[in-house]
Amino acid sequence: MAPVKPVGFPSGTDTTVDSTVKPSEGVQRLSFTTVPATPPASPPNGRSDSESPSSDDLPSTSTTPPVDEAVPQDVLPISATKLADNSDEEATPASTDGYQDTIQTSPTPAATVLPSAAHSLSPATRLKHKLQHTNGLIVCPGVYDGLSARIAQAVGFETLYMTGAGSTASMLGMADLGIATRDDMVRNADMIANLDPHHHEVIADMDTGYGGPVTITQTVKQYIRANVAAFHIEDQVLTKRCGHLSGKKVVTQDVYISRIRAARAAIDAERADIQLIARTDSNQQLGYDECMTRLRAARDVGADVGLLEGFKSKEEAARAVRELAPWPLLLNIVENGHSPLITVDEARDMGFRIMIFSFAGLAPAYVAITAAYEKLRHQGITGIQGTGIGPKVLFDCCGLKEAVAVDENAGGEDYKGLTN
Repeated sequence: MAPVKPVGFPSGTDTTVDSTVKPSEGVQRLSFTTVPATPPASPPNGRSDSESPSSDDLPSTSTTPPVDEAVPQDVLPISATKLADNSDEEATPASTDGYQDTIQTSPTPAATVLPSAAHSLSPATRLKHKLQHTNGLIVCPGVYDGLSARIAQAVGFETLYMTGAGSTASMLGMADLGIATRDDMVRNADMIANLDPHHHEVIADMDTGYGGPVTITQTVKQYIRANVAAFHIEDQVLTKRCGHLSGKKVVTQDVYISRIRAARAAIDAERADIQLIARTDSNQQLGYDECMTRLRAARDVGADVGLLEGFKSKEEAARAVRELAPWPLLLNIVENGHSPLITVDEARDMGFRIMIFSFAGLAPAYVAITAAYEKLRHQGITGIQGTGIGPKVLFDCCGLKEAVAVDENAGGEDYKGLTN
């Protein structure tokens, strides 16, 4: 049987697929054995050539036969879906699915479609593949609870961002001042990441890691077990605050890098694909040059992605991408925050690889809920009447039909007729 070549792998690459189960992530994952025809000009993650590869970067020695069935259309990125159609018509990347890539419009052999087991890859493995083998911009709405996550999935986003500020406000009713504990964040991330782990990935805020290297190690392991695809860890002091508030303070570079090293070591020890995003908040206190120094040091000790929080201008953002290329950077957009508004198109043109909108759900929810409560208080109605938004609409968004199907398929009759 001829080996299957997954979408996005470099031209001239022979690829076999090994389907294994990874207990620590709770889902099946595939390891891709690749033999490039010619060595790449630079490593996909931007690390130096002299650095030893991690165990996850080494070729698999498995002899498991490759899988040669096509993955269902609804679990492919837009580019892969288009390829599977073998269509010649002009295609334009959509922006609502949270993942954009260059779309080929010429007929493509079926062998380039992802294997059928791709939907069982861990979320972390899928995100790692996107970052290392594609050039698209991954756009993520900020989510903070089950409903906001369900809505983001229903709208069509593939990758979600669990915001720490939103989680703190939603779970605790408190401001983002480092009040949420590790247990708070792990519990919320676990719930959101496992709503639909076969089709969606979650990038989660990990704040400072909640302590020193030992604590960080345990935190990373808990995020891995929660099915989180990626996390960012920062250089603020433990009594941190939202990245778009004034008066931030950061730890020394040595302490910051010890956090990154601890996180990297924990990932490698678990043989996990979860992506490590190194965030620096030092721009406000120490300036752009210090940010670059810290991000380069984080990259050199194994961070997969960089995040400079609080750009002071669009020019500064574009400059950071150029100076750190080809290392992928994440852009955090907070409307009405301390940074300029950068659109999805602008971020793509600059070369960012991930873009998160931390307050995309929280701020509109605040506006809508405030308006409804004010109307109820002063007029005696909420204004929802006539909108068609009732219990069933909300419950359908939260998996009502799927839950009823589970019961009926098992022979139960507890919810018979509930979806009518």
